[in-house]
Amino acid sequence: MAAHQEKKLAQERKHKPSQNDTQPSQGQWGRAWEVDWFSLASILFLLLFAPLIVYYFIMSCDQYQCSLTDPLRDLLTGNKHLSDIWNKTPTLTYRAAGIYCLWVAFQVVLYVFVPDFCHKFLPGYVGGVQEGAVTPAGVVNKYEINGLQAWIITHVLWFANAYYFHFFSPTIIFDNWIPLLWCANILGYAVSTFAMIKGYFFPTSAKDCKFTGNFFYDYMMGIEFNPRIGKWFDFKLFFNGRPGIVAWTLINLSYAAKQQELYGQVTNSMILVNVLQGIYVLDFFWNEAWYLKTIDICHDHFGWYLGWGDCVWLPYLYTLQGLYLVYHPVQLGAANAVGVLMLGLIGYYVFRVTNHQKDLFRRTDGNCRIWGKKPEYIECSYTSVDGTKYYSKLMTSGFWGWARHFNYTGDLLGSLAYCLACGFAHILPYFYIIYMTILLTHRCVRDEHRCSSKYGKDWKRYTAAVPYRLIPGLF
Repeated sequence: MAAHQEKKLAQERKHKPSQNDTQPSQGQWGRAWEVDWFSLASILFLLLFAPLIVYYFIMSCDQYQCSLTDPLRDLLTGNKHLSDIWNKTPTLTYRAAGIYCLWVAFQVVLYVFVPDFCHKFLPGYVGGVQEGAVTPAGVVNKYEINGLQAWIITHVLWFANAYYFHFFSPTIIFDNWIPLLWCANILGYAVSTFAMIKGYFFPTSAKDCKFTGNFFYDYMMGIEFNPRIGKWFDFKLFFNGRPGIVAWTLINLSYAAKQQELYGQVTNSMILVNVLQGIYVLDFFWNEAWYLKTIDICHDHFGWYLGWGDCVWLPYLYTLQGLYLVYHPVQLGAANAVGVLMLGLIGYYVFRVTNHQKDLFRRTDGNCRIWGKKPEYIECSYTSVDGTKYYSKLMTSGFWGWARHFNYTGDLLGSLAYCLACGFAHILPYFYIIYMTILLTHRCVRDEHRCSSKYGKDWKRYTAAVPYRLIPGLF
């Protein structure tokens, strides 16, 4: 009854628009309408300090062999001044600007002008033109899903150059890493500023825009829901997936090449980081069509949070393990290497299978088998602000019977494996697991607050059936 009735009611609402029907959904979807002082303080903190955090991490490797405490010690003891550290930082160069412009332009061409062909010969892969979720204004955008194709073409050309053409060194990314940081910041701020101006003066869908009246909040969290240029260039999909995530594996390959150049070998820890993070990146592009239904596309507006974050935060801080291993090569013992590999693969297995179980349950309205049995679930109802009643099912079988966010648990296991590959000499490579733990724990609390408001007493029944959030028996 659930999925069928929900679909039927949604169709009825679509054909009966009214002020009471559209206005409440605008208040529920996407980011906040009003900004409290705590939210504003958080926004200002991120705008001011997130770029400094990225710079500090990269600078500490360039000037202090990846020590996070030595720069502070030098500054506090007076051995160095901020100007000394800044003056030793490589500046923007024409070479880096040229590399970055060519990179972004190449990814734009692959994204906009090369229709997907992978779905025609890869069994199980969903590519080509796909529909996204309905926006708050009732718009259903179409997307050209071709991220896997872009990743393959890019990496084929990378290896062709490395082993045959030799137009540039495979270490080119590492060798220009800080000058490229300035390029990434320029693009991040430029696209975020352009998106804000576009939201005010020529939005793609004016009804999907949100204005709080607070400049900093609107700049950070975005005004437009799905800013686009032309028919296919969607800002959110492009910057979330390209150029940062396509570059992720290339960055790691450049680190490995630099390790080979400096030490005459690539350590097994560097290979583990490349393999495990490569699996994660490939999973993202293989499931890019599924990504259209995630929170980034379905709920977030496009502002500095996504624009700058995808250009700078993601490629520079998600790759810290490889960067660290260039400065501190680690050769793991056989048992430790196998242990890290197994932890990473187990984390990926849990992450992927948990998401697959949920997707299968939703697609079949529970008429499927999870671990060889018909899934168990809690049947819930909720009422929208216009009085329309909906029905839904919350699965309590499979991994979803172990914990309410067990997919996050798998993600954290994989994240920990990346860090453990680097040994225990420095804390810098462990930033990723610390950051992901905070991020996903906060997301658990936020999601559950929303679900509690949505389902009421049915949510209490669900939490009684599945009492743990992330770790069975503990949390």
